[in-house]
Amino acid sequence: ARLADGVIIYGGTYIGRDVCIGANTIIYPNVTIREETTIGSNCIIHAGAAIGSDGFGYTPMDGTWLKIPQVGRVVLGDDVEIGTNTAIDRATFGITRIGRGTKIDNLVQVGHNVRIGEHCALAGMVGIAGSAELEDRVQVGASAAIRGHLIVGEGATVAARGGVTKTVKPGAIVSGFPAIDHQEERRVLVA
Repeated sequence: ARLADGVIIYGGTYIGRDVCIGANTIIYPNVTIREETTIGSNCIIHAGAAIGSDGFGYTPMDGTWLKIPQVGRVVLGDDVEIGTNTAIDRATFGITRIGRGTKIDNLVQVGHNVRIGEHCALAGMVGIAGSAELEDRVQVGASAAIRGHLIVGEGATVAARGGVTKTVKPGAIVSGFPAIDHQEERRVLVA
């Protein structure tokens, strides 16, 4: 593992092999950072976060589940903040990536191969399924869920408890389940 100048690591934290942590990053107690994870400079990782655990990768075989090896990595850009008890899964192949300046609240699940752009904000208990992509400056409200293998466009907003089941256009504001245009969803609720 390689730690740059000014890194602070609190007690009970595990740092795996070939981890690289940038300057002035703070890692609070009981964090797990698994092998081959890269964390940028000036990051804050709160207590109990798990970065680089295996993604939820299985395939059915003969009436049981066969585990698919998760051999990818996690890369966090500079100035990223990760909340307490948040889990960021390593990619199956390739990289799970969190862009520069992104802020992730407590109890968030980021699935394998997810790509989150720069300066995004994710509130508590958000769940993002594998291979989803959030472009830059996306905001996601508390307890929202995003299906895998889709794109949430740049500057889009997903309201709290929204369920994103299809691609969201850049700048859109969506809410409800399934998530639709916020103004339309408000009219549906009134009706």
